[in-house]
Amino acid sequence: MTSKPAKYRAPALDKGLDILELLARANAPLTMTGIAAAIGYSKGEIFRMLQVLEERGYIARETESGYALTNRLFLLGMERPPVKSLVEAALPVMHRLARDVLQPCHLAVASGDQMVVIARIDPPDDLGFVVRVGHRLPLSRSTSGAVLFAFQSDEVREHWLALMDAAGALGKRKRFIAQADDIRAQGYAMLPSGDVDAVTDLSAPILRHGFAAGALTIPYVERRPVKVPIKAVLERLRAAVEGISKELTA
Repeated sequence: MTSKPAKYRAPALDKGLDILELLARANAPLTMTGIAAAIGYSKGEIFRMLQVLEERGYIARETESGYALTNRLFLLGMERPPVKSLVEAALPVMHRLARDVLQPCHLAVASGDQMVVIARIDPPDDLGFVVRVGHRLPLSRSTSGAVLFAFQSDEVREHWLALMDAAGALGKRKRFIAQADDIRAQGYAMLPSGDVDAVTDLSAPILRHGFAAGALTIPYVERRPVKVPIKAVLERLRAAVEGISKELTA
């Protein structure tokens, strides 16, 4: 898939965006030398850009010479009306859900080829697996991502697949699509966590006009003795997303 050449160029803006995108993907702070090498500029070319981005609060020095992305871009994104209304509709329901099932829950949305957690409720009990707000994973590597992908139009799915292919994040295309189709057919996902043993991810879509605006997920940890069985937790999760979906389209 080839992209059309840009009609206009803004070199300084290109540098700034390259830096932000690089730091968003980085697992650890990067030095000026590391940033310059990764995006193909000299240190002299990005020195002032790093200063401006730091002064504006988009990046910060996590170590003596290493830079990391702050949450400023995340907070700006949260101010978008569709995202803001989703969180406002979901949070009261998420609080009740966590209290009723004695498990944490989190809300994820799609961002390019990734899913990002935009809200969470901690467990009311003393034990639970919590995912931090801002956590990102490729759509193909998370239960929330599979749910978000499952409940989209064919056009959106093809676009997301192209993004995942370009990012090298889609190892087994047919398997991922088949899994998403199964999730869509049953209306929810119940899958072993890909990151943590003994955690089962329960996830269901929050629908706006028939398509997933978000995925509400419970990383279910079975207690001894069992306080709320997993089937009962799943039922309450599905009731929760149905309520949020109605609120969004009311």
